[in-house]
Amino acid sequence: MKYPIIVHTDPDTPGFSATIPDFPGSFTAGDTMEELETGAQEAVELFFEDTENAPPPPSPLDVVLASEEARDGAVVMVEIDLSFLEKKARPVNVTMPVYVRNIIDRAAKSRGMTRSAFIVDSALKAAARGKNPDA
Repeated sequence: MKYPIIVHTDPDTPGFSATIPDFPGSFTAGDTMEELETGAQEAVELFFEDTENAPPPPSPLDVVLASEEARDGAVVMVEIDLSFLEKKARPVNVTMPVYVRNIIDRAAKSRGMTRSAFIVDSALKAAARGKNPDA
């Protein structure tokens, strides 16, 4: 889905910076427009790390163009892939040694879980520890 970003340049700084008005507090920077687009995607993904809200529809271009923030910048439409928000489970092929699969199966069974549920639960806990090593 295409969302507007407001691109700014600074004569004293190379590259571009941009805000993403539909995702308050989200911004990015890059030396090229391609980097700016990649950064916008990453900024939106970070925005949703701390919220369960549904993504807003893109603001109408005329509304963004009329905003105070857009006065000193250029409004560009960029593609933001929101598929990372999809909650529906999809099959995934994972390769592991048989003995690891057996350990997982025993651990899952002892907790009343399926293999998939155990792997998802374990992966989410490991990812959370990565954000906070003390967890």
